[in-house]
Amino acid sequence: MKYVVILGDGMADEEIRELGNKTPLEFANTGTMDKISKKSEIGLVHTIPKGMSPGSDTANLSVMGYNPSLYYTGRSPLEALSIGVDMRVTDVALRANIVTLSEEEKRYGDRKIIDHSSGEIETKDAAILLDALKKELQNDVYQFYLGTSYRHLLIWDKGEILELTPPHDILGKVIRDYLPDDHILYDMMKKSYDILVDHPINRKRREQGLHPANSLWFWGAGTRPKLKPFEEKYHKKGVMISAVDLLKGIAVGTGMTNITVKGANGGLHTNYEGKAMAAVKALSEEDYDFAYIHVEAPDEMGHQGSIEKKVQAIEYLDSRVIKIVTEELSQRGMDYRLLILPDHPTPIRLRTHTAAPVPYLLYDSTVNRKEKWNYNEKEALISGNVIKEGWKLMDLLFQQS
Repeated sequence: MKYVVILGDGMADEEIRELGNKTPLEFANTGTMDKISKKSEIGLVHTIPKGMSPGSDTANLSVMGYNPSLYYTGRSPLEALSIGVDMRVTDVALRANIVTLSEEEKRYGDRKIIDHSSGEIETKDAAILLDALKKELQNDVYQFYLGTSYRHLLIWDKGEILELTPPHDILGKVIRDYLPDDHILYDMMKKSYDILVDHPINRKRREQGLHPANSLWFWGAGTRPKLKPFEEKYHKKGVMISAVDLLKGIAVGTGMTNITVKGANGGLHTNYEGKAMAAVKALSEEDYDFAYIHVEAPDEMGHQGSIEKKVQAIEYLDSRVIKIVTEELSQRGMDYRLLILPDHPTPIRLRTHTAAPVPYLLYDSTVNRKEKWNYNEKEALISGNVIKEGWKLMDLLFQQS
C-alpha cells in the first residue's frame, strides 16, 4: 500500500456572489475530485489548534501529524532548515519578505502594503535585490539568506521572539501600526525602502507594468525546531514535493526527502505535471511509501483576491496533479490511499488565512464505496464527519488507532 497527500494550499473559501453563491472549490470544474469523492470519505478537519495563528506553518505541521501546540517554534526556523541554515540555540529566525509598498507618501509609516509577493518576483531578480540589501544592512548580528521568490530569511544572533504581523494579513492597509517595536528591525525596513525604490530592477519592473519589490518586511520569528522523524513516527519512508521553503523545511526537520521539480515555482503557472510524476516515480520506482504533494497556487491567488485565478488554480490541481497521480498509480497496478485537502482557508473576501475547518477527502483504491457527494466545503459539512484535532488525520490515512 502506498500513501499520498495532495494539498491545495489555501484552497478552501467562502460563498462568493459572483460565483452564484458557490465557493471556488464548489464552482470549479473538478471532475477528478468529484469522481473520486463518490468512492471516498469526506468531511471537515480542524487543522489549526484553538488560539494559534492560521498559518501554513501550523496547518501543514498538523496535516503531517505533528501537533503544533507541541512542535511549533515559529515559521522562519522551518524555512531556515530548507535553506540549509544550521541555527544555533540562541538564534532567532525571521521571514524577510520583499514586498511592494505604495510610493506616493513621503513618510515610510504612511505607506500601504500593495503586494506581499512583489508580483511573484522571480528568485533571480530577488537575489540581486537581496545582495544590495546585504551590502548596506548585514553585519555579525543580522545575517540574510536567499530563499525563493519573495520569501527570504534573516537570522538574528541572540535575538528576541517578537510579535510581528504577516504582510498578507494587512494588504491595502497603512503600515504605521504594524511596524516592529524593535528600533533596529524598524530601521532596517525603512532603509530597505531607500535602497530598493530606485534600484534598476525596480525601474524596469515599473516600465513592464509589474509591482516594484521596494521594501523588506519582517515576520514569523522563531527558534530552532525539534521535530520527531516522520519514518520513526509512522514507519513510512516519505518524500516532499513543494516549491515552498516552509514545506521543504518541514521535510528536512522530519527527515523526509525533498524532491526538486524543475519549473515548480509556487505560482499559478508552476510545473503541475512535473510534481505529479515526481510523486508517481518515487512511489512506483523508488523505495518510498508516502508522498506529500504541496501546491501553493490557490493560496497565492486568494491573497491576490482573484476569483478567476483561484478557480483556475483549483482546476489545474484537479486536472494536472490529482488526475495524473490517480491514473498513473492505477495503471501501474498499485494499491494506494489518497488524502486531498487544503491546509487552511484563504477567502477571497479577506485575502488572508482563517482558522475555519477545511474539507478533506480520503480515498482507498482497495475499498468499493458508493457515495453521492462531490468534494467541496458544503458537502463535507453535510457528511457529518468532523475531525477536531487535525494532527490525527495522518493516523486515519495510515489506518492507525
